[in-house]
Amino acid sequence: MEKKRMTGRGASYLCVASLLCPVLHLVRVVTCVPVSDLLDRASQHSDQLHSLSTVLTHDLDSHFPPLSRMLMSRPPMCHTSSLPTPIDKEQALQVSESGLLSLARALLQAWMEPLTVLSSTVRSLPHPAQSSMISTMQELQDHARTLEEGLDALSSKLDPVVTLAPLPYRGGRSLGQDRLSKLTNFHFLLSCFRRDSHKIDSFLKVLRCRMATSQPQLC
Repeated sequence: MEKKRMTGRGASYLCVASLLCPVLHLVRVVTCVPVSDLLDRASQHSDQLHSLSTVLTHDLDSHFPPLSRMLMSRPPMCHTSSLPTPIDKEQALQVSESGLLSLARALLQAWMEPLTVLSSTVRSLPHPAQSSMISTMQELQDHARTLEEGLDALSSKLDPVVTLAPLPYRGGRSLGQDRLSKLTNFHFLLSCFRRDSHKIDSFLKVLRCRMATSQPQLC
């Protein structure tokens, strides 16, 4: 017997339901994951972010023109420098749990667009290690996206979450046309990210430690 085909509102309902099911399943899964597990996973990804940014820096420095180092802007000029952050672990321990999470989220969100710029630039970067850098950059972006989702899940569990002003990137999509300027600007932007990825990793590790012990001063 031929099955009757559903049309109209019934079909629309099934279509919407099929789209919502994966989303609702994801929400249920995230809701059931303990905060400690989410923090462990976030710390693993933040650690990878910093490690990969270090690998990229070393690859770039291996064939970096010495003159370009003298022309580089300094990290204090990074687009995230206006965000007041703890300068050491002692200061980080004075920030609330939600505050530390908000700082980590604000820094990571501020880098999603610049990471895209770095990723597109590395494909035309005049550098002998370009092939390996492209692969490393792709892996770094994957970890950044996963970490962003994890921090969003954590923020829904830690209340109240501190709202921080966005840190817009105004550097543009191009890092230069000639070889020297492209290498110099790429190196500067990467050095900024490496600095901030270390901050993100440090904040999350302090947060994980504080929430796992009744004596946060031991973190």
